[in-house]
Amino acid sequence: MNDKPAGKGLITIAAQELSDNRVITLSLAGRKLDKKDLFGKSDPFLEFYKPGDDGKWMLVHRTEVIKYTLDPVWKPFTVPLVSLCDGDMEKPIQVICYDYDNDGGHDFIGEFQTSVSQMCDARDGVPLEFECINPKKQRKKKNYKNSGIIILRSCKINRDYSFLDYILGGCQLMFTVGIDFTASNGNPLDPSSLHYINPMGSNEYLSAIWAVGQIIQDYDSDKMFPALGFGAQLPPDWKVSHEFAINFNPTNPFCSGVDGIAQAYSACLPHIRFYGPTNFSPIVNHVARFAAQATQQQTATQYFILLIITDGVISDMEETRHAVVQASKLPMSIIIVGVGNADFAAMEFLDGDSRRLRSHTGEEAARDIVQFVPFREFRNAAKETLAKAVLAELPQQVVQYFKHKNLPPTNSEPA
Repeated sequence: MNDKPAGKGLITIAAQELSDNRVITLSLAGRKLDKKDLFGKSDPFLEFYKPGDDGKWMLVHRTEVIKYTLDPVWKPFTVPLVSLCDGDMEKPIQVICYDYDNDGGHDFIGEFQTSVSQMCDARDGVPLEFECINPKKQRKKKNYKNSGIIILRSCKINRDYSFLDYILGGCQLMFTVGIDFTASNGNPLDPSSLHYINPMGSNEYLSAIWAVGQIIQDYDSDKMFPALGFGAQLPPDWKVSHEFAINFNPTNPFCSGVDGIAQAYSACLPHIRFYGPTNFSPIVNHVARFAAQATQQQTATQYFILLIITDGVISDMEETRHAVVQASKLPMSIIIVGVGNADFAAMEFLDGDSRRLRSHTGEEAARDIVQFVPFREFRNAAKETLAKAVLAELPQQVVQYFKHKNLPPTNSEPA
């Protein structure tokens, strides 16, 4: 599973011009700004402007207000370079400092002009200082110096890579399917069973495999996917297994494309006995082992996706929570599609959309990697609708992982 041939049959997309994905992070402070409030100090904030096409200044960013101080320290902020200066490092940028007033009539403190190329001189430990000038005061007072100093503490430019950048950079999505063969699914020969294959050659398990697999297989060059089952007794000794190859070939559990998965699934049904319990953790840990191996390369070349299709309540919730929390540190996402009409509250709990998942030891997931979708909500919808819902969070999960690890796409230019 970890030694797939790289680039076999991969269509190389020559991106003519990927848009400018640079972002700039600025950290600013003020010193001895003019006092504007009669009974106190000022409440300063900054506004950044660039020249518009019509020659007028356009507002591109406003900092937060820092209350009651003449020596503010603003939070660092990040904006796309295209927003700040249209990607032109020499373009003038006007910075205006105001004293905030509740009535909206903010008092002007002072202003200065700069450019990104000038701001890049500010490095950590070597700040850049700008005199904040009030032209009216400057004209009136002979000995006017300035209305305070704005200090640029640091200026950093990075690239903000997208999911597409990583895919074009050669990242492969390594897809594994886990199928629930527990007894609660019902006898596959009985039309009421979730594993019953109808005269059209389909059921909810197959529909979920098709919807997700048909999209993901385009991001994997050799289209060889491991397909695993859990919760069944296997011949010849009828022991229960929670991670078995549905093609009954443990040394080579790969199926060729989504068609291969569907064929192996249909072929294995008559040869196994549905049993239990519904344990997720063995399959989660199985894929996590390969994802952990991939991290040794320290490149953004592989990201693992585990699709679990299940009909019900998890029996090993504590172990699964622990497995998911550990997997959240790896290049891995888990998609759970719930089939049938069971209560899926536990699945919603694993999908940490509302709050971060914790293991039974109290350890918090590094990020949300589980996406749960109940199939029943999509029974009468187009295939694309299910695929969209199932894969909605995946691009951002891939980007979030590689960003957190400071791994750029493999063939990217430096910022």
